[in-house]
Amino acid sequence: METTTRIDNDDVITDKGSASWSDLWRKEDYWAIWLGAVLLLVGLLVFLPAKPKGMDDTIRNANQIMAAESQKAPFKTVAWFEAQDAKKKLKASSSTVGKFFGKWLAYPSGWSTDIRDTVIMGQAKADALNARNMPKYEAAKQAQAQALTAALTAEQAAQAVGFSDSALNATAEEKIDSWRKANAAASKAKAKTELKTYNRIPTLIVLGVLMGLFFAIGIKAMGKPTGAFLKGFVFVFLVSVVSYALAGQATMKQYGVEFAVWAILIGMLIANTVGTPKWVKPALETEFFIKTGLVLLGAEVLFSKIVAIGIPGIFVAWVVTPIVLISTFIFGQKVLKMPSKTLNMVISADMSVCGTSAAIATAAACRAKKEELTLAIGLSLVFTAIMMVLMPAIIKAVGMPFILGGAWMGGTIDATGAVAAAGAFLSEKALYVAATIKMIQNVMIGMTAFCVAVYWCAKVDCAPGQKVGWMEIWYRFPKFVLGFLVASVLFSLLDANMGSDAGYALIDNGVLRGFTGKARGWFFCLAFASIGLATNFRELGHHFKGGKPLILYVCGQSFNLILTLTMAYIMFYLVFPEITAKI
Repeated sequence: METTTRIDNDDVITDKGSASWSDLWRKEDYWAIWLGAVLLLVGLLVFLPAKPKGMDDTIRNANQIMAAESQKAPFKTVAWFEAQDAKKKLKASSSTVGKFFGKWLAYPSGWSTDIRDTVIMGQAKADALNARNMPKYEAAKQAQAQALTAALTAEQAAQAVGFSDSALNATAEEKIDSWRKANAAASKAKAKTELKTYNRIPTLIVLGVLMGLFFAIGIKAMGKPTGAFLKGFVFVFLVSVVSYALAGQATMKQYGVEFAVWAILIGMLIANTVGTPKWVKPALETEFFIKTGLVLLGAEVLFSKIVAIGIPGIFVAWVVTPIVLISTFIFGQKVLKMPSKTLNMVISADMSVCGTSAAIATAAACRAKKEELTLAIGLSLVFTAIMMVLMPAIIKAVGMPFILGGAWMGGTIDATGAVAAAGAFLSEKALYVAATIKMIQNVMIGMTAFCVAVYWCAKVDCAPGQKVGWMEIWYRFPKFVLGFLVASVLFSLLDANMGSDAGYALIDNGVLRGFTGKARGWFFCLAFASIGLATNFRELGHHFKGGKPLILYVCGQSFNLILTLTMAYIMFYLVFPEITAKI
């Protein structure tokens, strides 16, 4: 029997023969699961004991205040937010062990005019920058104090009439929201006055060595040349470091040009000019890197976050997404008549589900070629950068409610990081809604891969009159998705057992953001660098004939924007307005 195991750097690779137990330690998908599981286990062992001092008392006191304030006013008061902020300061990543891992997994630092600031900062430079940024912090702090005074005054005015005046309540809520924005601005400005000396060169060297050896374990077990992989890995890691450094430039951060864009661009520039050196090619393990990262991503999809936003968010993410995916695929086949069904499906999944993560899983399920995957990811990155800048501006210009705007962006912008950045442009509520809906949408990675595997086996790759057994579907199904799903379930259960507040401190802001989330970022960057280094424009050229991939993406995303906005409005403002009022 012919079964697909992975997308290789050259083309689709198939294996002859039935699956066996040896697959568990010889196949790429399984090694992605094992390596991801090791990191998750290490994270749990390290961060769960790192309980912030006074955590239980802080949580108990804050919850009492928040409960009392919720009973007092129909909106979230200043005291409610101050109590919430007290809980948010509880982070295992801020512990001694958390700072240790944060240091050794750190990305190159941000910079404005001197790229050397990404890796090294001397005392004189730090002092000069701190002094230069101090006036901005003082101004932000003053604006914060004024916003707080205005918020308290408006809240007291509403309270004076027993919160019975809707206009006064609305004013108070608006002033409190302005204070929250001023708080965030002051916090950001303060961080720029607390720069300390650092030298990231030694930590990056050690990190590169450790990551190379980490992946070499799987490379060795899969029977590939380990020495050649390690030699080429040095170059891939260097491209990743440069990509993070360029993404950290102030203007690039402002416009959302993230590391993924730079990694692919740098890789493509090298591949299509001087050419990717032959000794680097054994390290271009694109799928191995990103599949391991996706297993880690599964742990970040917590059921508590899905439940928190309720049915409206589930409808926006789980109803709209399959409709858009199927419609876009049919449009590509029936209207555009795209010659490659696999390219059509990968672009449809990339655009409708959640960007590159869904593209990788879908490409594995439908046996897409590597250049088709590259093309889909490239389109996704370009439109993600455009949408994360334009959508907040449009939402503000038309006066759209920020909760509706957040839901709209969460369901349409592909990358999770870009969704969070776009939501932050609007308000704290918009950020929360946008990020949560994107998290709900991420759950569909596994279901999408499974459904595509079933469809491809039963309809596309099946001869007329031939029946397809479940084992064939199992062979086709990308196994690393199981790691994604299991990680999601286990971490969701652990988070629920600990309680939302302890889970926030130890799981969300400990294991995940303090350790595995940073590792996932590096793995994704390695994958994007590998994609760029393995991409030849001549291979992509024939796919662009007639502009069909671009037309497919634009039409599909346009339909996605319209349907998502419509569903978000219906769910959040017509069917479940009481849930919206509590956000």
